Formats: sequence, C-alpha cells, structure tokens
Amino acid sequence: MVDTERGAVDTVDVFDIRRHLNTGQVIPAHPLALLPTRAMDERHQRALTRYYVAAGAGGMAVGVHTTGFAIHDAKIGLYRPALELAVETANEALARDPRPFVRVAGLIGDTAQAVREAQIAQALGYHCGLLSLGAWRNATDVAIIAHCKRVAEVMPLFGFYLQPAVGGRRLSYAFWREFAEIQNVVAIKVAPFDRYATMDVVRALADAGRDDIALYTGNDDAIIPDLVTDVPVTSGGRAYTRHFVGGLLGQWAVWTSRAVEMLREIQAWRASGVETMPREWLSRGAALTMANAVIFDAAHDYQGCLPGILEILRLQGLVRGTWTFDTYEQLSPGQSEALARLSEQFPDLADDDFVAERLDEFLR
Repeated sequence: MVDTERGAVDTVDVFDIRRHLNTGQVIPAHPLALLPTRAMDERHQRALTRYYVAAGAGGMAVGVHTTGFAIHDAKIGLYRPALELAVETANEALARDPRPFVRVAGLIGDTAQAVREAQIAQALGYHCGLLSLGAWRNATDVAIIAHCKRVAEVMPLFGFYLQPAVGGRRLSYAFWREFAEIQNVVAIKVAPFDRYATMDVVRALADAGRDDIALYTGNDDAIIPDLVTDVPVTSGGRAYTRHFVGGLLGQWAVWTSRAVEMLREIQAWRASGVETMPREWLSRGAALTMANAVIFDAAHDYQGCLPGILEILRLQGLVRGTWTFDTYEQLSPGQSEALARLSEQFPDLADDDFVAERLDEFLR
C-alpha cells in the first residue's frame, strides 16, 4: 500500500525483473479515465487496474502514450496521482493472490524531467521506466544516448521505439546498437509500425550480445506476426533466432483477458517443440490487425486512437466516456459505429463476457 503522505511504498515486491520480462508477459498500456471536467475519475481508474490484474496481465504501464502524455504537464499535475493510484490498486488486488507483476512508468521530456519522473516512479514502487524520446526529435544520437544513460542511473530502462505518427522519431540500427550497451536496460518496446525498423532493433540486440534484454512488441498493427516469428540473427559467429516474448501495447488495454489467453497459446506452442506454426495464427493475426485499425483510427492517421481505446472500455462499462486532455482527440466520423460492431465481427478477440461477469467487483 502507498503511504500518501510520504509518497512511498511500504513493501515493494522483489522479484527478478529480467526473468519475469523474458518469460513473456501481457502488459497493457494503462488508459486514463476522466470525468467531463477533465478531472481523474478515480472510481473508474481503479476499475481499469483491477480489470488488468484480474485478466492475468503480467504488469501494467502507466504514464505512457495510452495514458496521455498530457499528464506529465506540471499544470495538469496528474503524473504522480495517476501512478500512485494505479500501484496502490494493483497492490491491493495482488495481495489476494500474489504473483510477479511488473510496474512500468512512462518517462518523458528532457533529462531533468525524465530523471525527476524516474525518481517519483521508483519511490512509488515502479520497477522500470518506459523512456519516450519524443522531446528529442531533432537531437543527435550522441545526445540521446547520454540522456538514456543518465536516466538509467536512476532506474532500469524499458526502451521505447515509438512510431513517428504519434510523436516518435526514426531511430537507426546504429542508435539501438549503442543503446544495447547500457547495462541497466531490461527490455525494449518496439513500436515503429515498420518491419525494417523493427528488424533493426532485433539485429542490434543480437550484435551487442544482449540476449538478456527482452523484446516486446509495440507494433499494434502486427502483434501476432511479431510473437510467432523467429528472426534469424548472428552474434559472435553463432547463428540463432530471437523472437518477441510479449507485448506492451495500447491494443492490449482492451480485451486483455483474451490477449493473455492468446499469448499463453503461443507460449505453449513454442514449448511443445512443434516446428510448424498452426496456420490459424495467420488468420487470427489478420483479424486482430483489422480490429486494431478501427480502434486506433488508422484511416485518419490515428487521430481517434486514444478515444477509440476508451470507447471500447466505455461500451464495456469500465470508463464513463472518451475524454482526453487534448480536446482535438475525438472519435472520427464513423468510428463510433465501427467500434460498436467489433465484438460481433471478431467475437474471438473480445472479452465482453469476462468484463460483464466481474464489472461490479471492478467498480466497487
């Protein structure tokens, strides 16, 4: 539990973060539930956290793009409250059935801000920081690497390759090769929505000999292809394969229990030793990408991305509305109707029944 006066965690669960992440986890990118006044809706915010724990997620990421980067603004003042409420609620839920659960904090801004946020997150009991480089769009690789090293001195890093369409920047193979030399990197969320850029990160880790850094897909448009593909790499003259072990995804902020089932199926297939991938995974991957196109509003350059995620959760009763701090972020024309049809179009992806059976408990 969190001591709200001191802002620290009385007891933080201690586990091997690297081992937990390399085992492969579903990590939802935690949205922010707001009231029409743009105040945080604490009841529904807690409901979301309880939902992710109950769904079997292996962790959560708070203060990330799906939460809304606006909460990092000192004028809004919700960075610490949002992280604190999430960790307090997760700790309470996990106390009934303890298990490893990684808490990832979003970190943004210049070095001073990112370090300050890392210190806050660490004091609250977060295990690692997902470091966004959106504020460094015009900086050199040398400057960015120095920034990353400084933040890594405060807490372990979960690297983040965010697509340019929503605030990220292109990062070269050379950048990731140098980033992989930072010892306190525990994982990388690869989310450029670009196959060439995705492979750059995989190759860089292999060339650096960093098999201990977990690969997590953030490519919401290619979740299943990332998870089932063995990427051929070489390191020190040894040829082998790397694969994405899990995901830290905005898409997994919805239909989370089905995402957990899906990842467990893939893990069971990998453990079975059967080399041939079931062809049905190709169709399931296509279905998930088509559903994500509606949720993320790909047709309108992702303008309705966050409202799309919130609308699915609203339809399930987990949030009250689709409000964000950026008033331009609204559902695009026709998106609401398309979202309402998704559960019928893709019943194997939706978890409406799971939520409906537990909604009262989530909202208690």
